[in-house]
Amino acid sequence: MSKDNRPEHKTVFICQQCGKESLKWLGHCPNCQEWNSFAEQTVVVATSSFQSTISTGLPLELSQIVIEDGERLPLPLNEFNRVLGGGLVAGSLILIGGDPGVGKSTLLLQVAGLVAQIHGTVVYVSGEETQRQIKLRAERLNIKGEGLFLLAETNLEAILNQIEELSPNLVVIDSIQAIFSPELNSTSGSINQVRECTIGLMHWAKRHAVPIFLVGHVTKDGSIAGPRVLEHIVDVVLYLEGETFSPYRLLRSVKNRFGSSNEIGVFEMKIQGLVEVANPSQAFLSQRGNETIGSVVVPTFEGSRPIMIEIQALTSPTSFGLPRRTANGVDFNRLLLITAVLSRRTGLKLGNQDILVNVAGGLKISEPATDLGIALAIISSFRNTGIDPQTAAVGEVGLNGELRAIPQLDRRVNEATRLGFKRCLIPKASSRINVPPESELVPVSTLREAIRVGLVIDNPEK
Repeated sequence: MSKDNRPEHKTVFICQQCGKESLKWLGHCPNCQEWNSFAEQTVVVATSSFQSTISTGLPLELSQIVIEDGERLPLPLNEFNRVLGGGLVAGSLILIGGDPGVGKSTLLLQVAGLVAQIHGTVVYVSGEETQRQIKLRAERLNIKGEGLFLLAETNLEAILNQIEELSPNLVVIDSIQAIFSPELNSTSGSINQVRECTIGLMHWAKRHAVPIFLVGHVTKDGSIAGPRVLEHIVDVVLYLEGETFSPYRLLRSVKNRFGSSNEIGVFEMKIQGLVEVANPSQAFLSQRGNETIGSVVVPTFEGSRPIMIEIQALTSPTSFGLPRRTANGVDFNRLLLITAVLSRRTGLKLGNQDILVNVAGGLKISEPATDLGIALAIISSFRNTGIDPQTAAVGEVGLNGELRAIPQLDRRVNEATRLGFKRCLIPKASSRINVPPESELVPVSTLREAIRVGLVIDNPEK
């Protein structure tokens, strides 16, 4: 800091993908492995006006801190409440990202309209659209707008002055990459601007105990654009996911200081906006046909919710020397592992087969409990043999072809029974569970045994 209290500046090179700083230009970022991503920027050495402490109070003993009623602001969308852990926490900063056009602005405008209607004043700040454009979307969503104030502004100081005057119960910033602080000598969307503007909004939210939603752009690999420290500053990080041609949208929590970080909310995009799906299992299985070759239903877990999904597989003789492996909705490395186990432990000759695996409905599943379902779908397609449509399968496959125990098996089986499935293939190590009497459990210990009892007709000639 200079003697006249003016901030000092220095020139650094910052990676535009991950935010890594360097005193000299680098052609290859050692942190995110991107090429030609470093850009020269001038940064402020001294602390900015937003980097004051959140509170100057004295330390309090944990047992003496009293949580008052109303610390959480419940939202009128049950799926949104589930992802947030029960509602909006006062003073929380929530970052929501997603691909362009997936519905981030639509969802937050719906939430803003409902909160304004029930709880009071809401300020929706747009740095990318005019007030008339937002009004057109609100009319399509049938949002009347009493108590919902629209502000088309990108200057952070002007935004803070306006929300200070209105004293809202909720603030929405769309998007954080469009906001800039005039105190910084860089353009909006740069690493410094995104970081400093987020810090400024965070301090305002904590000081006034008002929750703030931040809409964030994403990079080509799907992560939040800007410095990685941005996800550390905020309290909650949400991703809105969905396939281009699928009506379903998944709101996934990847960080939540006030609840589970593995919850998902399921919505369906309609003309009137995003409508919550109360029964995701039934929705994802609603288009399942009677043809069960290469199709297996698996009870998986997303956060605290069991969901029935359909895993489809297709095998075809390759036209090239190297067979292809395509995974849509499942982990690609997991598909390679299961294919190797099938080839080695069950004798299936998959070396000349292209294998495609897909999760119907656009879901992305990563838990190992889907291994058995993937394996059975591949075998069913390879042998052109069906699987009982009233049978579900769940289990983790080991490298020796054994089936390992999985957690929450009783809740998975109960969900399958509720949707009309009569039989469930499970690992023998997890067979001692309490399930409805109409459920038939088929405990299996190896992948070979699961193939023998899972397929309707086992064709050994294949």
